[in-house]
Formats: sequence, C-alpha cells, structure tokens
Amino acid sequence: MNALFVAVLAVACFLLAYAFYGRFLGRRILSLDRTRQTPAHELRDDIDYVPSRKSVLFGHHFASIAGLGPILGPAIAVIWGWLPALIWIVVGSIFLGAVHDFTTLVVSIRHKGRSIGSIAETLIGPRARTLFLLLIFFVLSLAMGVFALVIAILFSREMYPESVIPVFSLMFIAVAVGYLVTKRGVPLVPAAIVGFIVMTSTLWLGVRFPVVGPSQSTWVVILLIYAFIASVLPVWLLLQPRDFLNSFQLIIGMVITYVGLALLRPMIVAPPINRAPQDLPALFPFLFITVACGAISGFHNLVSSGTTAKQLNSESDARFIGYGSMLVEGALGVIVLLACVAGMGSAAQWHEHYVSWQAAGSLNQQLHAFVQGAGRFAAELGIPHEIGVTFISVIIVGFAMTTLDSATRLLRYNIQEMGQEFRIPPFRNRYFASLIAVAAIGYFALLRIGPRPAGLILWQLFGTTNQLLAGLGLLAVTIYLYKSRRPTVFTTIPMLFMLATTGTAMVIKIGEFWSQKAWAPLVVGVILLVLAIWLAVEAFAVWRRTSASRRVLEPLKGRTSERHSKPLGP
Repeated sequence: MNALFVAVLAVACFLLAYAFYGRFLGRRILSLDRTRQTPAHELRDDIDYVPSRKSVLFGHHFASIAGLGPILGPAIAVIWGWLPALIWIVVGSIFLGAVHDFTTLVVSIRHKGRSIGSIAETLIGPRARTLFLLLIFFVLSLAMGVFALVIAILFSREMYPESVIPVFSLMFIAVAVGYLVTKRGVPLVPAAIVGFIVMTSTLWLGVRFPVVGPSQSTWVVILLIYAFIASVLPVWLLLQPRDFLNSFQLIIGMVITYVGLALLRPMIVAPPINRAPQDLPALFPFLFITVACGAISGFHNLVSSGTTAKQLNSESDARFIGYGSMLVEGALGVIVLLACVAGMGSAAQWHEHYVSWQAAGSLNQQLHAFVQGAGRFAAELGIPHEIGVTFISVIIVGFAMTTLDSATRLLRYNIQEMGQEFRIPPFRNRYFASLIAVAAIGYFALLRIGPRPAGLILWQLFGTTNQLLAGLGLLAVTIYLYKSRRPTVFTTIPMLFMLATTGTAMVIKIGEFWSQKAWAPLVVGVILLVLAIWLAVEAFAVWRRTSASRRVLEPLKGRTSERHSKPLGP
C-alpha cells in the first residue's frame, strides 16, 4: 500500500474529529463558557498562574506532552505490523487520548487549576487524593529519571553529540524572547520569527562543533541542574517561550516529513500483520501499552491539570489546546510509523531491523528507524542528509528536554501538595520542593542495580503505569460528570478499556518479575497495582453513594413537584 494514502486518510480523520467530535464534547458534554473566569485570571501571580495567548499556550502544552513517547512508542509498535499500530494511534487519539486531555483540562479549570490528584479529594475523597499523589510522585520521578538518562545517552559520542549546541542554545534564546515579549512589549510574532531563525542557525554550529567531552553521569547532573532552574523560574521566562519555539521545530519537522512523503510517495514495505519474531509479546495488551503517548498518556493529565489549566486565558481555548494538541501528537505518531515502515528500502531491510522484540526495543534501533526514514523523506526537499539527520535528532532531544523540565515543575507541584496533605511546611516552599523533585529524578537516573541502571530496569513498569494513570484520570473525569448530571458514556468506555488493558499488562509483568526473581520491579509493581485498585474501589463507592442518594431524592422531588402543581381549592 502507498504510504501517502495512509497519511492522507489519517490526517483527514484527525481534522474531522476536531471539527465535529471535539466541538460536540465542548458544547454538549462540558458546556464551555467563554465568560467564566479562569484560574489564570482569578489567581494570577505571574509565576504559575499567567493568562496566556492561545497560540503560545498551545505551543507550551504541545511541547510538554510530545516528548519521546510518540516517537519511541510507534517506532517499536510496528513490530506487530503497521495496521494494528495505525488503527490504535488514530482511534486512540480521537476517542481516548484527546478526550482524556480535553476533559482533564476542563475539570481542572473548574477547580481553580488544581492537579487531578488534588481534585480527586473533592470528587472521591481524602484517601483518593493521597493515593493519586503517591502514584503521580512515583510515575514522574521514575519517568523523568529515565528521560534524564536517555538524554544523556543521546548526547553521547555514539548517538547525537551534534545536537548539544542547538538544544542548549535554545534555552538562552527562549529567555531572551520571554523577557522581550513579556517585559519590553515586543510583539510576539517578530520575536518568535527572529528567535526561530537564530535557533535554526545553531544547527550548523552543532554539526561543525559536536560536544563529545562529558561523561554520561556528568550530563545527568547538568540536566538535573537545568531542571531545577526551569522548575523555579516564572513560567513566562523560560518554559513558555522555549516550548513555543520548540513546537515550531517539531511542527516544521512534521511538515517537512509529510511533504517529503508526498513527493516520494513510497510503498509500505512492512507487513500489515507481523507474527514472525519468536519473542514477540501478545498484541493485547502490549500494543496499547507500547504505543503509549502516541494514542493516550496519563502524563498528559498532569500537564493539562498541572500547568496548562493555570495559564488558560478563556474556557473557549480549551478545545484547541486540550483536544487539538493530542490530535497533532497523533499525526506525529502516524508520520513516525510511516517513516519506520516506508522509509526503509525493502521488506528484507525492514525484517532485518525488526528481527526480534529484544532488538527492536533498544534505544539505538528505535531511533535509527525513525531518523533514517524521516531523513529519506526530508531529502526529497533537497535538505542535505547530515543537516537533516541533525535537525531530526535535535527535535528528538529537544522534546525529551521539554518533557523533563515541564515534568520537574509538575513534580514540584505534586510535592507541594504532599506537603499540604501531610502538613510538612518545608515541602510547600517551591525551592525546597524543586530540590526534592530533582533528587528523586536523580535517584532513578543514577542508581544502578547490578550492572544496569535502575531506571532502565524499572522502565518496564512505566509504560503500564503511565497508561494506568490515564485510566484513573478518566475515572476522575467520569465521577465529575456523573455528579454534575452530565452524560458519562464518552469517558466511561475509554476509562474501562484503559483500566482493563493496563491491569492485565501489570499482572503479566508482575508474573514475569516473579519468575525472573527481579525483586525491585516486582515490589514496585505490586504497590502500584494495589494503589490503583484501591483508588478504583474508592471511586466505585462514591458512585454507589451518589446513585443511592439520587434514588431517594428523585421520588421526593417528584412528590413535592406534584403537590405544588395541584390547584388551590376544590
């Protein structure tokens, strides 16, 4: 099949979904009201709560959620064949991921920009908040520890040392743009254009002067220092402009690859269904776990309710930012998939690359398939191969960095909420909370279990835990809609599917850890599964109590209404 046809069909589905399903959810289910004051205005402090332009906030939100997940996930998932991966990316993005991101964003702005963990106390109960906070702390600490480790690997001599200068230059460019726009009144568009031109020019510097000196551990320390600084600075000074400029990179990169695909019109060389590898895990549930952020991600509800809700200027912007950004991420997942299945020269080359699950799962293999395929598409536009590969590598590393700094800030919020929950005053200080966040991330990035980094061993749990968090986010939204007497079917079905899928995967992984006597991931997996089941039981109890009270009150209301409707006198 021609890859261009698949791309056009997928993009058409995303556009139709935004125009019709997203509008339906906003109007009929969530009842968005542009006149309602958002937390960004009500609680404005110009540090975390900052009313932001829709275009700027879209860039910040999109760059925060579009990390390595939508690149690595589809690049691995095609080992089951391109068709199941494609269907899940498109269907999952439209009916699960975008719904999840959109609804958690709206629920957060209706609760003063509080995180989904904090909102759980209002919707479900005090224990639910504690359970959510513990889950979020583990997921963010583990995930960002591995992200810091992966970025350090990507900066190494064997991977992409030419990306170091462009990635770190962007930080200083972003601070300059943020200061000029916010404090000096420079118009956003010309400032962004100049910033992007300067940012693009650093690609040549990166190719000319690759940085090959620091060790992996040194890079991790440098990244942790950066994450701390990014966590405590006002959001308008670094994160917003950096993510806004970074989103330009990714969107332009996507446009280049899509246009190159249209010019090349390659055939898909991979099989639609692949069962050749002997060590291939079962398609259900592991395809849905592996694609991860390419279809739905629990991390997104932390971004929606953690930072984006505090910056939303108007409720009417929520569909564009919450629902729309996930569809763009789905489009990214599609082009990554096509680069991996149509960017290679032949079926034999593809099968050699995806000869086994173990081989396809390595970082080098995952990124090689995408970088080479995307480079082939970019070459159709006359972009030199070396520059094209550097550009793609900067996109990959840059978006891993945006996830790292945004997630560190989210972890800081989480720790501050834990300080409030457990009455630990120092935890409420943003500097001290950021220090704890960086220490937790550094623990997973630097700790080793035997010869291997602990983060890479525990990473096997992240995909499952991340998707489990998405199911629990949808659970909180469903409780909110149910209590508000709004239709719940549009969140209940995705929620049940995600809880069933991730619960099955978690049980299978725990069994594997037991048989392998891998005690560290076994203990962590059991704890997470118990916390998730406990949280689901708490939510079910709330649903039963609410249903029971309605059954009692509805007849009383009916009799009262009937009594008052009778005419006075005979």
